[in-house]
Amino acid sequence: MSAPAKVDTTPIESKAQLVEYLEDGCKQPEDWRIGTEHEKFAFRTDDLRPLAYNGNPGIREFLTAMQRFGWQPISEHDQVIALTRPDGSNITLEPGGQVELSGAPVSTLHQTCEEVQEHLRQIREVGRDLGIAMIGIGFNPKWRREDMPWMPKGRYAIMRAHMAKMGNLGQDMMLRTCTVQVNLDFADETDMRRKMRIGMALQPIATAMFANSPFVEGEVTEYQSYRAHCWTDTDPDRTGVLPFVFDDEFGFEHYVDYMLDVPMYFIYRDGKYIDASGQSFRDFMAGELPARPGEKPTMGDWTDHLTTAFPEVRLKRFIEMRGADGGPWRRVCALPALWVGLLYDRTARDAAYDIIKDWTADEVNELREGVTLHGLHTQFRDTTVLDIARRALCIARDGLKRRNRVDFWGQDESHFLATLEQIVDTGMNPAAHKTAAFNGRWRHNIDRAFEEYAF
Repeated sequence: MSAPAKVDTTPIESKAQLVEYLEDGCKQPEDWRIGTEHEKFAFRTDDLRPLAYNGNPGIREFLTAMQRFGWQPISEHDQVIALTRPDGSNITLEPGGQVELSGAPVSTLHQTCEEVQEHLRQIREVGRDLGIAMIGIGFNPKWRREDMPWMPKGRYAIMRAHMAKMGNLGQDMMLRTCTVQVNLDFADETDMRRKMRIGMALQPIATAMFANSPFVEGEVTEYQSYRAHCWTDTDPDRTGVLPFVFDDEFGFEHYVDYMLDVPMYFIYRDGKYIDASGQSFRDFMAGELPARPGEKPTMGDWTDHLTTAFPEVRLKRFIEMRGADGGPWRRVCALPALWVGLLYDRTARDAAYDIIKDWTADEVNELREGVTLHGLHTQFRDTTVLDIARRALCIARDGLKRRNRVDFWGQDESHFLATLEQIVDTGMNPAAHKTAAFNGRWRHNIDRAFEEYAF
């Protein structure tokens, strides 16, 4: 059994420490890495039902079986709730049993895609033994909220109760959505500012290309990304587009101020999550937190708190791009290819910024809501999201070519964009293809989604 992660017990004496924590993420370009995360719905192959933690087969059994590949278990109250490896990769559980691979930080997209393929090979092998499979899609296409299991993680119980107070779709977000995201590095505050602004502005463009969740409870909806729609009605205190990112003076301190105003969920003490939902981290720093009167926070509390905000682009000691629906392995590889191409080459980064330099936060927020319904055909100013996506992909391809990170066969990383280029060439994203299949050859039988799109 692996030891729990070491908690930083350094006392927080001032806001400056919180700013310095983010600043410590700055890296030289040669040290920039790529960390890809992707979630999948696990289901029983006999009846397509989601896996309960203690089911037969269930999530516990799956996590146990995966240990044959060298994964080490992480437990909470004697229940395995995650797996880890020394390279920094982890397998974790989302609230409804969605299985997430948090990949190791790697140097190239070739390594990312090799990691994804090996992970999927492992889950297929285990799945054959257990009678389970997994599907990459943005929103569970068949099952109701009440059909979904809850995983035995203490933080999820607190979040579950709080979500019910803050929006109509927060628990659906927790239980019935899957995403792909990529984590990227920055050189300094100026570089972070530029990447955050480009990422926030172009996130709806990624959402439209990757839109892959038109179904809810076995029927087609009006949405192309119901997953993204869920995020618009989850918790306004901690989600959405961050207007201050579009300010020219935006920096680490502004993000710290934002996080200090995001209501808390919990604090973690002696292996237990203590409910502090709705309480203030500022009060905590003053020793006035109702959940722990007289106690002041540690840096471990701060790093936990940073994980409880869910904007479209999130800042830690790296930048998280969070706007894409889950999908098959090619799109799992394509998502980091898009953002690495746009942001890890200076010329590409400047060209991407030129697209969005006069966009306002209000416009981006309208765009974010529009693409949930209209996808690539969303209107923006005098153009469409489809046209912007074409420009962004051209810039990303050129950026990857200039990076010139080649594999054994001499291929650079730009070929990982091919699946997205096909989407913009046809004007049909995954949601459009699935809707056509549902109304055509599937004959309105949603079970066909599990048959055709399981990994």
